This record gives sequence, C-alpha cells and structure tokens, in this order.
Amino acid sequence: MAALSDYLENKLIDHLLRATAYSAPATTYVGLLTAAPSDSGGGTEVSGGSYARASVASGTGAWTATQGGTSGASSGTGGTTGNAATISFATPSAGWGTVTHFGVYDALTGGNLLFHGALTASKVINSGDSVSFAAGALTLQIDN
Repeated sequence: MAALSDYLENKLIDHLLRATAYSAPATTYVGLLTAAPSDSGGGTEVSGGSYARASVASGTGAWTATQGGTSGASSGTGGTTGNAATISFATPSAGWGTVTHFGVYDALTGGNLLFHGALTASKVINSGDSVSFAAGALTLQIDN
C-alpha cells in the first residue's frame, strides 16, 4: 500500500475545498528507491545503469476502479486502486542496488512525489534483470 505525499494532500484539499485548480498529470511515473521517502519527499531514487522511471498513462485502462476492473467510475469502499497492466522498467545495464520502496511522480525526472510506499520485500536489482510490477501488484490507497 502507498501513502499520499504532502504535495498531493495539499493539492487535493485546495482543489476540492478551496476552489483552487489542480490539473491531474496525463502521465504518472513510477520510480524505484533504495531508501524510504517520507510524505514530504526525499528517499534515494535509483540512478545510472539505464534507469528511468516507468511511465503510466492516466486513465481507466491504466488503474483499476476501487471496486475492481477497469470499466466505470469507482464505487468501491476501500479507497484502493492498482495498476491494471504490467509496469515495466528498462533492463538495467548495471546494478541498481537494493530497491526497498517505490514512488509515483508527476514527471519523468524531478517533479513532485504523489504516492510512496514500501515494497512487500526488498529486491537486489542486478545488471540484466527484468524489473516490473505485475498487474495488480502496485496498489495505491487514498483512505483506510
């Protein structure tokens, strides 16, 4: 499960309750981290060895509705979504270290952290490894 960043919490409060515009990103980017971020950001993102954040287009086909599936508006009660398809990273050309966390960002580089969470199990990423999140493996939760 993932937590919302302070940045996203503030944007949602301003947008929903304070009539301040917030445009959701057309694409989000999943990053891998070797040290935990906090709600305010930080952490240590993987770098080098052909690493790049994985892009996920925003839309009903990319993330599941809160009741499951990809059709229709969310109507579930758990406040949770998950990746609807596999999220794949480039093949490492060098070791990426021990990945312990992930972050979802609004830009390919830099940008703002939106969600973050710990992996179920840390993973040493070596050169040539296949790196991905299977469909449904990356879950993001708004509440609960």
